[in-house]
Amino acid sequence: MIGPSSSAADLIAHLRTLRSEEAITGMRRFGIVTDTALGISNPAMQAIARKVKRDHTRALELWKSDIREARLLALYTADPKQLTQTQARKWADDFRSWEIVDTAADLFVKAGLLPLIPDMAADDREFVRRTAFAMIASAAVHMKTEPDETLIGFLPLIERHANDPRNFVRKAVNWALRNIGKRNQHCHALAFKLAERLAADADKTARWIGKDAARELTSEKILARVQKKG
Repeated sequence: MIGPSSSAADLIAHLRTLRSEEAITGMRRFGIVTDTALGISNPAMQAIARKVKRDHTRALELWKSDIREARLLALYTADPKQLTQTQARKWADDFRSWEIVDTAADLFVKAGLLPLIPDMAADDREFVRRTAFAMIASAAVHMKTEPDETLIGFLPLIERHANDPRNFVRKAVNWALRNIGKRNQHCHALAFKLAERLAADADKTARWIGKDAARELTSEKILARVQKKG
């Protein structure tokens, strides 16, 4: 039986009992790296995390295992108040799958590590760069009391990297731009202006990002939402 007092070793042993080869095969179809995967779904992992509670020291041990699900559990149960920039950078060195990146991005935002974004965007490694833009996308949604200027300040970074053709980068850059635009009317106006500029760019990737973002930001649903937010 697992619980808050369970050690990293206890939890890893429990996770191994839940291994599913069928689920591992399914994960590959979504571009998830499964070299060390056990095939446990994210909802199931989140349920385990709720049961065992936060424990930062244990999370650090779970991360060392290199098992996909143990690392997800580390991200779900780490304490944002204890997570440092140094530790976040160290974890980012291990990133090699998009769903780990996106889960980590939410944690990094909760930990207030937005100062990492410019350096991670400048890093040429695909999944480290994705982290920067996944963090922007997360911050635009979850940091509701953060001044709009903080998010708007990332638009030049989005424009700078809009020509990176790598799949997991371009999708995150697009995601970040769309989420800023959906925040409120002020952010929408500036994000849409950038989307239009990118849509007319000579670069194929930038054009895709711009056109896709502009399409969503001009949908009736999104226009109604931002008008309601003011």
